[in-house]
Amino acid sequence: MLHIPLDSMCYIIDKAREFQAKEEVVLPDSPASPTEDWALQVLADHSEDYSLQELTRAIGEMSERQRAELVALMWVGRGDYSLEEWETAVDDAIGDYSLNAAGYLLSHPMVSDHLEEGLIAHGYSCQD
Repeated sequence: MLHIPLDSMCYIIDKAREFQAKEEVVLPDSPASPTEDWALQVLADHSEDYSLQELTRAIGEMSERQRAELVALMWVGRGDYSLEEWETAVDDAIGDYSLNAAGYLLSHPMVSDHLEEGLIAHGYSCQD
């Protein structure tokens, strides 16, 4: 069961898609180390970007549990965890990942697709 309202989740997915559609994603041929693979996206300074401001505000207003679920949803959507491992994924996301959820999520070029896939795994859709 998700603690994030579906309309909030769909809003975040839309804003992430809108923001990342504006930015050309540049990925090097290979990461410097395995721990850097999630941060390969090179982002320019976007402090004035309205989509980014809306997205970070929406995520920032969430509880720590909701931010952890948001990160875990991306992980489920990209196949890092199965739906049966949901509570483990949420537990693993609490802490550093949930504290910097917006930055962490936006460092992944396919975040909107992964979040959407995570929702579908839970039986929800933004298409309804």
